[in-house]
Amino acid sequence: MSNVEDSSFKSQVVYDDFAKLDIRVGRVVEVQPFPKARNPSYKIAVDLGELGIKWSSAQITSYAIEDLIGIQVVCVVNFPPRNIAGFQSQVLILGVENAKGDIILLSPRSEVPKGNAIY
Repeated sequence: MSNVEDSSFKSQVVYDDFAKLDIRVGRVVEVQPFPKARNPSYKIAVDLGELGIKWSSAQITSYAIEDLIGIQVVCVVNFPPRNIAGFQSQVLILGVENAKGDIILLSPRSEVPKGNAIY
């Protein structure tokens, strides 16, 4: 079920909870197919500036690989790495589901420096 149709909300949090998240802008520099993943996914390398290049597993196969290279994405960078089918996903790339069920990546409307924090 799409979250758009779900009328329930998560419990309220305080700003200090949000402030614990380190959310940054990065640029996709490499995309590889990920056939071992349970759900159709890519392995994605994101250049986060001073933080370096971090890898993520993302279920965004509605995008063509060549369309992902070079785009800016928004990532949570301070979650612990997560093992996904033997691959260490180091960051969480953020997106939202559209009406067709595809994930649409969150991205700044204008070019910003890699590694800049979201607040």
